[in-house]
Amino acid sequence: MKKFGHKLVGILEKSKDNVIYFFKNNILFTTFITTSLINGCLIRFLTVKNYTAISPILADLAFILFVGAFAYFFKPKNRFKYYITWSFILTLICVINSVYYTNYVSFTSFSLLATSLQLGGVTGALKTIMELKDFAYIWAPLTLIFVHRKLLKQSYYVKLKIKQKPKVAVLKVLVAAAIVLGFFVSTLTGTDISRLYKQWNREYVVMKFGIYVYQGNDLIASLKPQISPLFGYDTAAKEFRDYYKENTREDSTNEYTDIFKGKNVIVIHAESIQNYLLHTQINGKTIAPNLKKLADEGMYFSNFYSQESVGTSSDTEFTYSTSLLPASSGTVFVSYWDRDYPSIQKSLRNEDYYVFSMHANKGNMWNREVMHKQLGYERFYYYDKDYKIDETIGLGLSDKSFFRQSVQKIKNISKKHDKYYGLLIMLTNHTPFEGLEDTTDLDLTYHYTKTDETTSQKIEVENEYLTNTTLGKYFITAHYADEAIGEFVNELDKEGLLEDTVLVIYGDHDAKIKRSEYDYYYNYNPETDSKYSASDPEYDEFTKYDYELNRKVPFIIWTKDEKLRKKINKEIKTVTGMYDVLPTLGNMLGIYDKYALGHDVFSTDENYVVFPNGNWITDKMYYDSQNGQAIIFDEKSVIDKDYISKYTTLAETEIAVSNDIIVHDLIKKTKETDEVIKGGQK
Repeated sequence: MKKFGHKLVGILEKSKDNVIYFFKNNILFTTFITTSLINGCLIRFLTVKNYTAISPILADLAFILFVGAFAYFFKPKNRFKYYITWSFILTLICVINSVYYTNYVSFTSFSLLATSLQLGGVTGALKTIMELKDFAYIWAPLTLIFVHRKLLKQSYYVKLKIKQKPKVAVLKVLVAAAIVLGFFVSTLTGTDISRLYKQWNREYVVMKFGIYVYQGNDLIASLKPQISPLFGYDTAAKEFRDYYKENTREDSTNEYTDIFKGKNVIVIHAESIQNYLLHTQINGKTIAPNLKKLADEGMYFSNFYSQESVGTSSDTEFTYSTSLLPASSGTVFVSYWDRDYPSIQKSLRNEDYYVFSMHANKGNMWNREVMHKQLGYERFYYYDKDYKIDETIGLGLSDKSFFRQSVQKIKNISKKHDKYYGLLIMLTNHTPFEGLEDTTDLDLTYHYTKTDETTSQKIEVENEYLTNTTLGKYFITAHYADEAIGEFVNELDKEGLLEDTVLVIYGDHDAKIKRSEYDYYYNYNPETDSKYSASDPEYDEFTKYDYELNRKVPFIIWTKDEKLRKKINKEIKTVTGMYDVLPTLGNMLGIYDKYALGHDVFSTDENYVVFPNGNWITDKMYYDSQNGQAIIFDEKSVIDKDYISKYTTLAETEIAVSNDIIVHDLIKKTKETDEVIKGGQK
């Protein structure tokens, strides 16, 4: 027993010596691994909050070990260049995702780089979306630089003598990485692997696989437009056929069928307009009175969601037009523009409509100049090609000038064409919500009366309140956008363009304003000119779910025709989404698309909305698939596991089928196959 004890002590001492020897001869390697691993943990702690999860730590460690191993192919004095390069890359991944998550409650994608060069005007918004915590990760490369310089002063690289050959050192680290990877893989389930492959549930992937594996997988996913059509087509085609076989979209009729058949259609794409603006007042003034008036007089969908993803406005245009969901990786407008998509625009062109679009931004923004043709627009009027830039606000031509000039263009179109459909994309209410602070009639200060403790006299107090906040600036530009819409409708009326015309308005997405701003807005304490503390009885937290549900946008259908207006004048409170527009509005216009994922709201009893990240909402509950949590709207509702499982499966299926259609161009190929079969039968 004594011999065994001495032997064990000897093994431990030898192991200790080996560890000390390793660290002494691999200080730079150890620093790189440690700093990168801590940053990987930090990004999760500050975003998805999974403090105790082991799996993502193992995944990050395996990834970092794998990357760090190849430094041993370089001479000791040159390894710093390798490590610092990777340290900057990994740090940049953390910084970018920190900024993106804070503002969009999701993680960014490499596919966004495809559009980053054309977002020049948006870069000015960076100063409003970055926070101090977003720079918390730069300590990693700085630490590496500090350690490197200290080692230089100590002549460390000259003294360093590694007995192992580079290939042996690389092999040892790779073996260590493989062992860690093995432990990590043992924690995975089939669902985990499936979600990594599909990539749409980004928050879940980061929580399970860590930020580095997520971003590496995302890089591969971003190449799908080039490589995916070559792989997985047979499986995708089968899932596509099975889905539409089980979920036949019948051309049903209801009380609104063909109600607008043959009418002209003018659609307003209202940038960043959220639904609550219609019902919000600041110091007695409604932020969006014109939209509220149109909503009160027309058909108003008050529980409507945009369903956009990283492509924001372009995703909304796509889903509105096609009733398909955004791509799981990349954006359709940039990455999948060359596919065949059924659309409202194409269907109306088949009905002899002249179809056009107008925008006050550059034509290459979101690749619209190309993609609008693919969707079926015959003419795209945009920026300085078709508009006189006489008044710029924010990112470009002001909405009021844009609308004034557009009215004249629509007037000319109406003279040449019996029926027309036009989309007008607004711009002024785009982040960073600047340029109107000195011209608005909206008062963002807070006025109240208090009693002076010394004189006992009442004093009128005016606090800044929302004046210098992003939310306050948003209210100002949204108020301006609403004024622009009101003026546009009046100008159309003066020119006689509202006769025999249907006006459609939708908010393209929420304003992407931080939850903390809303928490301040709803919990403002005028006496301290600050937010109530969480311990205060008056404090009512604006929760994550409050934030998610507050992202609703308005969808309004309006007509000047009083007879028709009486027929459609109602508020639709049931939950609806952007992919319900084509089947619902299409039924009113007398068009139909059998591949629409959405439903005609008036021909179904099952209302639900699927979001591109896998979350879903019904009239009973909102379900967060990222963490398996939910909020139930009606406490009397009976919600069981089967209910949640049904809609979770349905959400995953719709996302997968929609993505397969986009990636593999399935609708076009199905049409081609059907034509071949018909030809053979003849």
